Amino acid sequence: MNWEQLLSLKRHGDTHKRLRKEQDETRLGFDVDYDRIIFSSAFRSLQDKTQVIPLSKTDFVHTRLTHSLEVSVVGRSLGRIAGKKILEKHPYLKEMHGYQFNDFGAIVAAAALAHDIGNPPFGHSGEKAIGEYFKNGSGQQFKSRLTEKEYQDLVDFEGNANGFKLMAESREGVSGGLRLSHATLGAFMKYPKESLPKKPTDHIADKKFGFFQSEKTSFQSIAEDLGLLQRGSGEAIAYCRHPLTYLVEAADDICYTIIDFEDGINLGLISEDFALEYLIKLVKDTINTKKYNALAYKEDRLSYLRALAINTLINDAVRVFMENEDKILNGMFAVSLLDKSIYTAQIDDIIALSVDKVYQSQEVIEKEIAGYKVISDILDVYTEALVREKNSDASNYNKLMLRTLPEFYRRTNVSLYQILLNTCCYVASLSDGAAILLHKKIKGIEI
Repeated sequence: MNWEQLLSLKRHGDTHKRLRKEQDETRLGFDVDYDRIIFSSAFRSLQDKTQVIPLSKTDFVHTRLTHSLEVSVVGRSLGRIAGKKILEKHPYLKEMHGYQFNDFGAIVAAAALAHDIGNPPFGHSGEKAIGEYFKNGSGQQFKSRLTEKEYQDLVDFEGNANGFKLMAESREGVSGGLRLSHATLGAFMKYPKESLPKKPTDHIADKKFGFFQSEKTSFQSIAEDLGLLQRGSGEAIAYCRHPLTYLVEAADDICYTIIDFEDGINLGLISEDFALEYLIKLVKDTINTKKYNALAYKEDRLSYLRALAINTLINDAVRVFMENEDKILNGMFAVSLLDKSIYTAQIDDIIALSVDKVYQSQEVIEKEIAGYKVISDILDVYTEALVREKNSDASNYNKLMLRTLPEFYRRTNVSLYQILLNTCCYVASLSDGAAILLHKKIKGIEI
């Protein structure tokens, strides 16, 4: 892979290339990507979607929205620092094509901003709840009527693939979805493969999948324009990651490692003394002990250590990226950047404590259980209504339910797979609060 091709400004839906030297420096195409994502309705719904604690009533706790904004800020720093080093190593990118280090920051920031845009309500348990509906619930009745890959898209419903669908899917009169640059869409794609075969290797790009069968052709055209290397063999569609994807992933890893940990402290799930000890181990080489000891309040001490920890991990992630740039460009770097960090032991300690005290807390578990029921019931009502409407035997109740769907999701003149996938995507678009309210209305609990 080569950087000139990987930094493609071509917009999804375009038929022509866009040259960097022809860009308006006051608002680059990569900056436009960021703006389009932040003004999208899918991004706005993240303000009421779970990051760690579902339906939290405290201002301390991060939602998907605040998490995404923070990941984009960290991603921008990672991209800029790495971009400066890349241009020093490959000066032709600047001299011949006009690329600047801020371009790298803008691409990573936009892709990082969107990294959770396709996630369902109730956190990762929302993905599992959708999959469970088709694997063991009422949705398994459709298995025989779908291809193996179509069914796998549903039983392993993936927020990353839904995010790509949201940003790239053409609608009537709108070609290319949000019409983002191929560079940003490529950097967004953590798992550039289809749902089957499932985890064919230990390479990090094979951990999950990144596009549904409905977007297979779109993704292939983007991958071809970017010059992504193909992986695997036979009929399976799989590509090497866009190199900047590693920086997007690092931004997410850094934020959830440090900031989810901070949420646990602020909620009292992790004791301050225990937590500060873990963070100090991470920043022991950069901490100003005099400044730290002068901080009288827990919030200020925590804020100081959080900033130091994030900065420490940013610089180390860029070090790993540049030391392995050739491997990354050749598709031979099989792990995340933080997996090669000199701070891996400290990171693992923090994550283990967060899993024990926060992710598996009673509050989280109880609300995730409720989320399973909410999502299953909503899927039941809408899949029945849509499939019966397609078969021309919809009841009056079915027809009433269809009128509550946004117009785009009411379509039944498409394949069964498309109907079921669209229903999943509709449920995934709901915020936690909207899903609960809709469930109450379906059950007749609230009018």
